[in-house]
Amino acid sequence: MPLVSVIIPTYNRLPRLKQVLAALERQDYPRDQFNVVVISDGSTDGTDDYVQRLVTPLDLVFAPQANQGPAAARNYGIRCASGEYILFIDDDIIPAPGLLTEHMRLHATEEQLVVLGPMLTPTDFTLSPWVAWEQAMLYKQYTAMQLGRWAPTARQFYTGNTSLARKHLLAVGGFDERFRRAEDVELAYRLDKLDLRFIFNAQAIGYHYAERSFHSWLGTPYAYGRNDVVFAREHQSPVLKVMRNEFRQRNRLTQALVWICLDHPALSRRVEDLLKQVADRLTRLGSERMTQFCYSAIFNLRYYQGVADELGGYRHLFSKQVAQDHKPMSLH
Repeated sequence: MPLVSVIIPTYNRLPRLKQVLAALERQDYPRDQFNVVVISDGSTDGTDDYVQRLVTPLDLVFAPQANQGPAAARNYGIRCASGEYILFIDDDIIPAPGLLTEHMRLHATEEQLVVLGPMLTPTDFTLSPWVAWEQAMLYKQYTAMQLGRWAPTARQFYTGNTSLARKHLLAVGGFDERFRRAEDVELAYRLDKLDLRFIFNAQAIGYHYAERSFHSWLGTPYAYGRNDVVFAREHQSPVLKVMRNEFRQRNRLTQALVWICLDHPALSRRVEDLLKQVADRLTRLGSERMTQFCYSAIFNLRYYQGVADELGGYRHLFSKQVAQDHKPMSLH
């Protein structure tokens, strides 16, 4: 029986999935100590036929299902897994040869760990500017955790590259399939109640070959904003307090744009369109810093609108009553 099961949900990314599986074949971790569970979430690009016919030295389990989203796919993977530990990677994360070894090295030292690995930018791939901004924000988190400025928490639990004991996943009931975005962070809030310790291992490297349309990217911050409020309600998390503190640290122009545009959809769309046009031009001019500012402003506009909408309007965004209503009962 393998010690660890690698779970990979996939949807219509066959060319990249092939690279992920090839990289898993090159892991320096003992091959008889891990297996790989691929869940095809209703793929229509030939993924099912390819994986079923694949000849590989990997101990590979293939589990197709109708399209139900990443939370349902990972839950199915957990049910199909046989390892004592679960390592989640995404179908666009190419693991470095030592990724498995680095995850399991830490699990051997302590049972109550959740190990987080970085999703680094590959040098042989050009990211879209909005994805490059997202990667830059991740790198800031990685640097802060490595330097000890703050410890990783549930908010850094990204299933693109993370591992934990399977029993902990079963103890909290797996992923909540209501959520199509931020389902990993929601799970992490429940894991946190088990008094698990989140730890960042910079050597457990995966390379993120992220391909996402601007329209898809634009939906992410809004969904995260709404979900943060839901998580605060359901898990008594301190996320709204953290969000308010983070807002006070934002660029003053970003703060002003948020206050002006909140609850004005037509104005917000015009401002977002203008910022995108400016970002496109700055990208052509090679002005990375100002391009990132534009995408940061767009992201914040969408995120705080999501928060405000879930709270019932911008008037509630920073009200003391809302803060009291969502006051955490206990903090870990």
